[in-house]
Amino acid sequence: MDDWLIYRGVGAPDPDRIRRLPPPPPWRAFSGEPLPDPAPPIDSSSTRRLGARVAAPPAQDAETLELINAALYLRRPLLVTGEPGSGKSTLAHSVAYELGLGRVLQWPIVSRTELKDGLYTYDAIGRLQDAQLAERGSERGSDDIGRYIRLGPLGTALLPAELPRVLLIDELDKSDIDLPNDLLNVVEEGEFALPELERMADRPGQDEVRVLTDDGRRVPVRDGRVRCKAFPFVVMTSNGERDFPAPLLRRCIHLHLDPPRDERLAAMVQAHFGAGSDERNLDLIGQFTREDGDGELRPTDQLLNAIYLTQQAVRADAGRREEIAELLIRPLDTRRR
Repeated sequence: MDDWLIYRGVGAPDPDRIRRLPPPPPWRAFSGEPLPDPAPPIDSSSTRRLGARVAAPPAQDAETLELINAALYLRRPLLVTGEPGSGKSTLAHSVAYELGLGRVLQWPIVSRTELKDGLYTYDAIGRLQDAQLAERGSERGSDDIGRYIRLGPLGTALLPAELPRVLLIDELDKSDIDLPNDLLNVVEEGEFALPELERMADRPGQDEVRVLTDDGRRVPVRDGRVRCKAFPFVVMTSNGERDFPAPLLRRCIHLHLDPPRDERLAAMVQAHFGAGSDERNLDLIGQFTREDGDGELRPTDQLLNAIYLTQQAVRADAGRREEIAELLIRPLDTRRR
């Protein structure tokens, strides 16, 4: 394996390797003063996707590993395209797990999502209500505006940390037409302003305000701006439902993932069902992959469901295993007639 690779897809923690990452290119260096607080550890969201991470065949091929590492070296977002079930979202969790980068920050995109949703929210109504209660004497008032500001997943990822956070921007192709363009400046500059805090920065004692983060911490923000130090490892996923503007594509490393087959499929099965499970379920894996030629969409979740259910219901009856698997391994666009 090439020694230059920081992330190697070995399926086991290797957090020391991230400290071998060279300094960024001069045009991707950022100047935020690092915060001392470490990122929270990975949570159940990652363990559900990754499984046991047993020793197994590699989950990524050589080209995929090279593109992931290119994004790490160049401090550029990784735009990952592919069919549902090809492992796009799991990739972000795998990098965070192997390199010890802490909990994955997740920003699921829908048609109503705006850039500010990912950066921060300000609860102006809550602050007004607390002030009114304080005037009536029914509650003690607070001048701490930081209680009413919460950084979103993108805003939290851009906090100045020594090590990059991992941010998953999931299904960007479902966004409003403006969101990809709105992301451009933040991705390029690695910082953003909070106007509510900027207006207060010149007041005595208000140049630093502690705000809430998407992962449950309280961190200081100085002069009303969040400015990163280590640019986060950003994974943007797309199911290919739309094209993106050229300026965004120019700022990203593009990786296309085909549905997992052969060694990648074996690695996925072993991660969730233990060493040797791919050999024990060759009949179901073969049944799943035989259907590839019809051009229909079958996410790998269906194979995992079939393996689990047949293990619980019929362990030895090959005919019943195939029958139950057939019920679960159906194209997504199958319609009941």
